[in-house]
Amino acid sequence: MALTIISGGLVGLIFGFVLQRTRFCMTGGFRDMYIAKNFTLFNAFLIAITVQSIGVLTLVKFGIVSNPYEDFSVLGALVGSFLFGIGIVLAGGCATGTWYRAGEGLIGSWVALFFYMLSAASMKKGSLLPLNQLIAKHWVINEDLAGSLGISVWYFLALLVLITGYIIYREVRKPKKVVATLPPKHTGIRHYLFEKTYHKYLAGFIIGLIALIAWPASEITGRVGGLGITTPSANLITYITTGDSSLLNWGVFLVLGILVGSYLAAKGSGEFRWRLPDIKTLGKSVSGGILMGIGAAWAGGCTIGNGLTATAVFSTKGWIALPVTILGVWTASYFVFVKPNKQ
Repeated sequence: MALTIISGGLVGLIFGFVLQRTRFCMTGGFRDMYIAKNFTLFNAFLIAITVQSIGVLTLVKFGIVSNPYEDFSVLGALVGSFLFGIGIVLAGGCATGTWYRAGEGLIGSWVALFFYMLSAASMKKGSLLPLNQLIAKHWVINEDLAGSLGISVWYFLALLVLITGYIIYREVRKPKKVVATLPPKHTGIRHYLFEKTYHKYLAGFIIGLIALIAWPASEITGRVGGLGITTPSANLITYITTGDSSLLNWGVFLVLGILVGSYLAAKGSGEFRWRLPDIKTLGKSVSGGILMGIGAAWAGGCTIGNGLTATAVFSTKGWIALPVTILGVWTASYFVFVKPNKQ
């Protein structure tokens, strides 16, 4: 248990710290692709996937990390990811975004987080389990994309590296904009940890390294897989209500570490404060959290579990879930942001 706490908690703490300091939440990134035609955060997300993919496929090749491929429901991935995309817009953050914003003191994120955990636990272990099984048994295939096509996974990786490399090359060639900034208040490590603003591409690279480290870090505790948020969140609230200590695995301490890491980052940068939203926003947080839990349970993962982690090993589930989640975000963004502005 000590190894599980240290390994999961430390990875989570660093992850939460980086997420908070870089404002890395893919709800905003996916939304900006549609509304502002800004692909910066999405490109950074691809960098994170690529960095992780190079490392984890190498670890799998040498037997350091176990084969991660499982069977999944294509129908569940389609329906669940779309609902999850809608939910994260209403909740104001994806799964990790909700965890790290709760660490900043946002009451709305605490509300969304509670209903996300509750609905995910209900779908996976509770009263909504029949609803989860309703879709999970249909259109089931194995998620090993390269294996199912009979080709080497390294071809997919080479294509991903080329695409990501082109994105970085194009960014480097852009003329640099001079942005006026206030003089720093601090120097040394305090400035770099709590004050300095970092480019989203660098954030993507660092998050990719964290995601890569998560694979062997969780493997040494007997857990197969990298970063994941939904199942650990469901396990945490189930443990709180049942006291079943067997649920306290690496993932639970990962999400708790995200909360602590975000809190430390927010306190150090002076960004922590309790903020109570209006009733309308609270209502969105509730409905968004519920849709997040149901959607992620059906899809077998969230923006991190499917969008970041599963895509890195070229899981069919991950590469189905990612674009469908984006479609869900765009759909919700139209009704929440675009249509009201038109009117």
